[in-house]
Amino acid sequence: MESKSADLRLVAVFEAGKGILVFATACAIFKFIHTDVQEAAEQLVRHFHLNPASHYPRIFLELASNLNNTRLLVLGTGALAYATIRFVEAYGLWHGKQWAWMFGMLSAGIYIPIEIVELAEHISWAGAVVFITNILILMVLWRGRST
Repeated sequence: MESKSADLRLVAVFEAGKGILVFATACAIFKFIHTDVQEAAEQLVRHFHLNPASHYPRIFLELASNLNNTRLLVLGTGALAYATIRFVEAYGLWHGKQWAWMFGMLSAGIYIPIEIVELAEHISWAGAVVFITNILILMVLWRGRST
């Protein structure tokens, strides 16, 4: 019983960590409202001495050129909503709430089919790590469902 509780708390800490990262991202997004995002992106590319014509810096600059205040507001608000969901789930798992177990199963399980398709199309280390992490979270939640 004690191990199940510790495992659920580990998942709660992981979910809270995701919430913190996404909350920090939302704060960074909101910082760029009413600024020239394109100019900021170009300065960042120059700061890191990247070639703006190479593949990834070019993608980054193209994305930045399509961001306006409305899109930034939508992205930031979505990030805040996601972070809030992660924090609520973490709280519930930490305190052993049944609804948090069900929500955790749903939120981890919903991505599994998408991750399988992504891995079938293109195997990557990042994709494999995300897939395995979600499988492990599902296993921990399933094992701890009766606590």
